[in-house]
Amino acid sequence: MTKRDRWTGEDILESFNKPAYPLLEVRPGMTLTHTGSRFIGAVAGFSQGDSVVLVDDSGRRELFKAHDGAFLHRGVRVALREPATPAEPKRRRTASGSIAATATRARVARASRIWVEGIHDAELIEKVWGDDLRDAGVVVEPLHGADDLAAAVADFQPGPHRRLGVLLDHLVADSKESRIADEARRDNVLICGHPYVDIWQAIAPATIGIQEWPAVPKGEPWKEGVIRGLGMDVASGEFWSRVLDAVSTYRDVETPLVNAVERLIDYVTVAD
Repeated sequence: MTKRDRWTGEDILESFNKPAYPLLEVRPGMTLTHTGSRFIGAVAGFSQGDSVVLVDDSGRRELFKAHDGAFLHRGVRVALREPATPAEPKRRRTASGSIAATATRARVARASRIWVEGIHDAELIEKVWGDDLRDAGVVVEPLHGADDLAAAVADFQPGPHRRLGVLLDHLVADSKESRIADEARRDNVLICGHPYVDIWQAIAPATIGIQEWPAVPKGEPWKEGVIRGLGMDVASGEFWSRVLDAVSTYRDVETPLVNAVERLIDYVTVAD
């Protein structure tokens, strides 16, 4: 005598001997054949372990129990299952450490700007903060020297919707740069800086495999003195490109520079 489960009425032995049907993730529009009725139709609805709705070519709809093996797909009996929920993709971080924005259309540049002292400054900012700046629509422009900063700021005509951020090297008390900054400050302008003589020095020495930047005698051009101090050829012009290549994230530059750039980006991207 066949024993049946008191709750479901199913054959108990049969539950141990059910064949293993290949699993099939059900997609709307997928064609299935109901083995009992031979009804063929496209999936219009599905509830795993409950039912499936099929619609044939004439538009007739039929509701069937979704038992394993009760349907054929391309001639093979299958066990219907709901599609697996795709894993949430790991969010990429930019070189500055912020979460990368999802792909969007190119943004029109803001009227606000960030100025830096030279081309090397601009290249380093682009290397670390380029993704953030493009996402915010902020343009970084090199000044090629800050001696005439006050006049340049006046010509720019900053305003509430046209802010200006300026990054200066060696912005320390009683320096030439601090006097330049004091003369150029006005409404809608933020001047930040770092204590290093040059943007090169704002790169952590370990990034390029040295313990510290060489000391340069007073009166000697700093960049040339650094290159000579490292035993390299000044005339080759390759040093900066090698240094820049070694930088990959904000961790490769000193904290005062990171703080200054982050402040400037926040300032010029304030909601219009």
